Amino acid sequence: MFNRKGQSTLEYALIIAVVVAGLLLMQHYVKRGYSGRLRSAADDMGEQYDPTTYSSSITQTQSTSFKETVAQGVTTKDYTKDTSARTGSETVGAWQEDDKLFDK
Repeated sequence: MFNRKGQSTLEYALIIAVVVAGLLLMQHYVKRGYSGRLRSAADDMGEQYDPTTYSSSITQTQSTSFKETVAQGVTTKDYTKDTSARTGSETVGAWQEDDKLFDK
């Protein structure tokens, strides 16, 4: 009485249609989830470096003491003291949006 082959094809078509409809309905939520993870990863990286906000005041001193001996045409150096010191400060700022760029 009923065509079994046609009924099978219709059932498969309905199952595929339901799956496609479900995926289309979930598309919005998947995009939001992906966008949220991407933003979270970007926030975990921290602020962007801005070279225009970099400033430093560093003094480096180096001192070397040695004794030089020349005997029979051979020069020898005996280092007695070698010191190096670095003092000062360094400031690195983050990138800030300049509102004047967007004014018209």
